[in-house]
Amino acid sequence: MQISTPPARTRLARAVAAFVLTLTAIGGLLAASSPAMAADDPSTVGVATRPAGADGLPDGRTRLSYSADPGQTIADQVLVGNTGSAPQEFTVYATDAFNAEDGAFSLLPTADAPASIGAWVKFENGEDRIRFTLAPEEVRLLPFTVAFPAEATPGDHVGGLVASVIEEGQQVSLDRRVATAIYARVSGELQPQLTIRGFEASYEGDWWNPFGGAVRIRYSVANPGNVALAGNVTMGVRTVFGIPVAGEQGGGIPVLLPGNSATYEFEATGVGQWLYLNPYARLNPFVDSDDPDQQLLAVPATNRDGVTWAVPWTLLILLALAGLILLFLRWRRRQDAARAQAWMEYTEQEARRKAEHEQESGQDAELSAAGRAGDS
Repeated sequence: MQISTPPARTRLARAVAAFVLTLTAIGGLLAASSPAMAADDPSTVGVATRPAGADGLPDGRTRLSYSADPGQTIADQVLVGNTGSAPQEFTVYATDAFNAEDGAFSLLPTADAPASIGAWVKFENGEDRIRFTLAPEEVRLLPFTVAFPAEATPGDHVGGLVASVIEEGQQVSLDRRVATAIYARVSGELQPQLTIRGFEASYEGDWWNPFGGAVRIRYSVANPGNVALAGNVTMGVRTVFGIPVAGEQGGGIPVLLPGNSATYEFEATGVGQWLYLNPYARLNPFVDSDDPDQQLLAVPATNRDGVTWAVPWTLLILLALAGLILLFLRWRRRQDAARAQAWMEYTEQEARRKAEHEQESGQDAELSAAGRAGDS
């Protein structure tokens, strides 16, 4: 249904013009594109979407959130607006979401067919996508339904409602996409869980500075459950006997979708070369939702640690030098003691030799005197 009455259209156009300034925040997505103004075309291209309430006006939602039973159908609506300066042909469709390698919330490429929530959305034409043209500053209220299959698995199914405009260029055509995230929870047994996998740690620092190094940690967080979860992470480093060598530092993990994983890096600075280092991580998952009932969902924490080595080369070199000096001093003392002993033995021998020589000389003198006395 296109809104055509001047007052309503004016209000909607103003509302769309206001939120187009924050397109990158709507639903968490805005596809990368070229500058808004083509080199040979002064017209600008602008795409905006926003959830709408029963009165057809923006209702303040930042995403489309549903709770349903298998087999249930839910009706909703969004506003799609042309904030550009020329008529634009829009293609609106739904698709599935996933986490990129760094954990960023992403949507399937346009050519990929969705298998979950994106396949359950139908528009007023009965199809999974709809095309229409909007004049500049024109807004269309677009109703749609989400038909949950009877075999839908319990837990969270996440995707996005995408409004796409193709900007034709001389050599390259650009697909400008703006999406509103869809979070749908199917009733049944919930299994909220986040786990830490692939915990790797390494020490980095200058060999001559035993106090200024850092421990770099690379780890992966996986969601093997069926509930979309965010998390708070606490990191630290210990040495022998659990003695902390770096203050605990915290961080956050953005929402990780069921069946997805992401890899992160962390650096603990100011870690000395304590030889044995035991870096660790503690992950406290939680449901990132405005629904108080979902926030009360109990999610177990998980811990992971590893071992890395920080060889204190400076200390080892100093110890080696001290050991060499000690060995040299001991060798020198032994040499001095041996020389002293040899000198003492030498002097004793000389003393004995002189005594013996003097004794022999005395005996010879006595014999000579006795011989002279006999002759006379």
